[in-house]
Amino acid sequence: MRAVLTWRDKAEHCINDIAFKPDGTQLILAAGSRLLVYDTSDGTLLQPLKGHKDTVYCVAYAKDGKRFASGSADKSVIIWTSKLEGILKYTHNDAIQCVSYNPITHQLASCSSSDFGLWSPEQKSVSKHKSSSKIICCSWTNDGQYLALGMFNGIISIRNKNGEEKVKIERPGGSLSPIWSICWNPSREERNDILAVADWGQKVSFYQLSGKQIGKDRALNFDPCCISYFTKGEYILLGGSDKQVSLFTKDGVRLGTVGEQNSWVWTCQAKPDSNYVVVGCQDGTISFYQLIFSTVHGLYKDRYAYRDSMTDVIVQHLITEQKVRIKCKELVKKIAIYRNRLAIQLPEKILIYELYSEDLSDMHYRVKEKIIKKFECNLLVVCANHIILCQEKRLQCLSFSGVKEREWQMESLIRYIKVIGGPPGREGLLVGLKNGQILKIFVDNLFAIVLLKQATAVRCLDMSASRKKLAVVDENDTCLVYDIDTKELLFQEPNANSVAWNTQCEDMLCFSGGGYLNIKASTFPVHRQKLQGFVVGYNGSKIFCLHVFSISAVEVPQSAPMYQYLDRKLFKEAYQIACLGVTDTDWRELAMEALEGLDFETAKKAFIRVQDLRYLELISSIEERKKRGETNNDLFLADVFSYQGKFHEAAKLYKRSGHENLALEMYTDLCMFEYAKDFLGSGDPKETKMLITKQADWARNIKEPKAAVEMYISAGEHVKAIEICGDHGWVDMLIDIARKLDKAEREPLLLCATYLKKLDSPGYAAETYLKMGDLKSLVQLHVETQRWDEAFALGEKHPEFKDDIYMPYAQWLAENDRFEEAQKAFHKAGRQREAVQVLEQLTNNAVAESRFNDAAYYYWMLSMQCLDIAQVCPSEWYEDRPGVMVGRSSPALLIQSISLPCYLGAHSWTWILPRRTQCLASSTTSSVWQSCTMVTMPSIATRKIRSVSIVLKLFSTSPGSCCTACPRTPPRASLK
Repeated sequence: MRAVLTWRDKAEHCINDIAFKPDGTQLILAAGSRLLVYDTSDGTLLQPLKGHKDTVYCVAYAKDGKRFASGSADKSVIIWTSKLEGILKYTHNDAIQCVSYNPITHQLASCSSSDFGLWSPEQKSVSKHKSSSKIICCSWTNDGQYLALGMFNGIISIRNKNGEEKVKIERPGGSLSPIWSICWNPSREERNDILAVADWGQKVSFYQLSGKQIGKDRALNFDPCCISYFTKGEYILLGGSDKQVSLFTKDGVRLGTVGEQNSWVWTCQAKPDSNYVVVGCQDGTISFYQLIFSTVHGLYKDRYAYRDSMTDVIVQHLITEQKVRIKCKELVKKIAIYRNRLAIQLPEKILIYELYSEDLSDMHYRVKEKIIKKFECNLLVVCANHIILCQEKRLQCLSFSGVKEREWQMESLIRYIKVIGGPPGREGLLVGLKNGQILKIFVDNLFAIVLLKQATAVRCLDMSASRKKLAVVDENDTCLVYDIDTKELLFQEPNANSVAWNTQCEDMLCFSGGGYLNIKASTFPVHRQKLQGFVVGYNGSKIFCLHVFSISAVEVPQSAPMYQYLDRKLFKEAYQIACLGVTDTDWRELAMEALEGLDFETAKKAFIRVQDLRYLELISSIEERKKRGETNNDLFLADVFSYQGKFHEAAKLYKRSGHENLALEMYTDLCMFEYAKDFLGSGDPKETKMLITKQADWARNIKEPKAAVEMYISAGEHVKAIEICGDHGWVDMLIDIARKLDKAEREPLLLCATYLKKLDSPGYAAETYLKMGDLKSLVQLHVETQRWDEAFALGEKHPEFKDDIYMPYAQWLAENDRFEEAQKAFHKAGRQREAVQVLEQLTNNAVAESRFNDAAYYYWMLSMQCLDIAQVCPSEWYEDRPGVMVGRSSPALLIQSISLPCYLGAHSWTWILPRRTQCLASSTTSSVWQSCTMVTMPSIATRKIRSVSIVLKLFSTSPGSCCTACPRTPPRASLK
């Protein structure tokens, strides 16, 4: 802290009291019998005010800025307006010692030697209250509820707004310690109202509203005449017989001197909401000071230590925002931090702290060493085992025990010093001098190494992470970057007040100045954005900026420098920048650019960041192809372009690399057939067919079936064309296709016929079958469509289909109750079993319904049917041995439940019929016998008859005598 005198003036008389107008523009002084009004900006005396007849002891301004009051030895109080006009006057019985306005109600308290009064504009008279002792000073609480009175007898009386005493504080010194000045702390952050008391027992004390003392009395060694709070209660201004104004903490710890005077200081006040202080002295001197608080701080990577309230140190973790406060209870003069070490210089000692653990997030410090010795230094640096003191041109290296180990004498004033790391006990220091020299010093080496020398003084320094580049800010606000090995000036930028290299990227630095933050990558142009303050650190994407008294971590996207690298196709460098912190959009852009630049490694890393599996698969396939020996970059790039949707560029590259077929496939897959035609080979029918087919597929998918049919036909894909026509019921198109097809193309013709049959166009289906020569399908078509005449005509020409025609025909007749016709059809079809079954069913029905004539007729038909069967001896029967006939027909052609005639001529035969069967014997064609007895026997193995057989012996009878000559029971069968 240092005080700068802004202006000074001198009055003819002692300055007894001072009051600021609440807006800070005017200053009212009580000097002699007059009030002096000053302009605070330049110290101009605006107007003296006359109204009192004797010395003016006190003055106070109302918080609303409309009135101020003055009290005098002439026992009167005058109320003045802000226009410097007196409007009201009232008196006490004794000289007025102090006045004070209530900050809330603007009630005025005026105190004399024997009483005090309370007045407000609403009152017609002043309410006065007696006092047991002379009142020297008074002060209202912040809420305006209570008034504290400081007495000459050492007692403090706390009254309410009505003047009633609520608390009485009797102090040990009694009348030997008159209360000369009191003031309530104006801070809104304090939990309790705190009253600061200065007495002529040369002490400062602090009390709560309840009267309880806070802490102990603090000795002053002088008689205090005035006490007031500064900057919203953080500090206390105190002046008196020591002829100076001192700055104290709010706890009473002395911090320094504001301004030394030639006589007693009777009054001092802080200008509202500013860092200006006015001092009034016994000899009439008025001094107006500006207090400048220097920033005492230290930074190492992401840990920042700074002074707070002049006596505390706060260590802040800039990433996690954790903070820890270290209370030193003395003025903190210097701070240094490095790794796990923290050094704090106090007026009479240096404290060395260390972290409890090696945890990077640990914020707990403990005292490691104390160097009990007073040091005067401009800069302080701490290392692992040493502290470095900078004293003008000299550097001293001390151990933690306070022993000086080394000393370096410089040619010029040291302007900047920084620890740049190294092994414990062998750290390196970077030192910048006023003469422009820059040195590197190792704490274990007596000899300094000159890195380079420039013409201008050094203001700020930083070295890159690899120790190859050096950034310097000189006194002309220019940032200069040098190559340390070659001493070459790489570039320079104007308007800089501080600079810092990125600890994670060798080629990136930032510098601040002129209200802007400037980020520079390599030799690219500077990227600028608005930012107030000083850059003190740069780590990854975070820039640590000091503004006024606080430091903040600013998250800065690294997009601009990344794109600068991309513009020059420096993909690996761009990836390093992106790792510091960019958006997902930037990552994708980097991935695409690297992919187009065929830097597959960088592209793969970037796509992993954005989790784009599609492009990762592409990169993986390209890498596999490269492993197999492919080296055509144009082909790789064409694949990349096709993935990106840059189809025309991809096609050009495919063509240039001699893979026009890939361009053709790409365009056809995209249904961009007009472009695909440009890549058709000269008259290559396969490619043309493929293109037309793909185009037809596309037309089919987009619901353009007619166009698809035409293209399929053009491509020779008749089956697909027929399927579409059939699905949509386009008979005409199916007929047209069928007629154009060659009869050898059986599959599409068959499909055509099938769809025509489904679409109820049997004539056209028949035409198609005839074209194919597929007579069986034609027969089946006639049968299914019940076009029996065409079927019979076809059967006449082709007897082999007789069974395929008459069998369904018979079934159809039977289903339509035309049984006799059905029986004949079954017979014609050679289906004797079905024919006999129909006749038997008809016979049974007739008998059951007592229609005997019909039954006889049906039996006659049944006999004739059996006779037809029996007369096929040459082909269907053979004589196994005398008297025994065996049927050659397979079991499938013989009939179950058949009737055999008894009358077969003059011979008696035994018939062997396959399968178990029940037979009826009839003597003539005009009469009916009843059922014969069934006799079973095993199959004749030698003849390979496949089932159990029935042997019936048929007896010879005379024609015409069946009904009379034949026995009433059937002849007994003989077992063979």
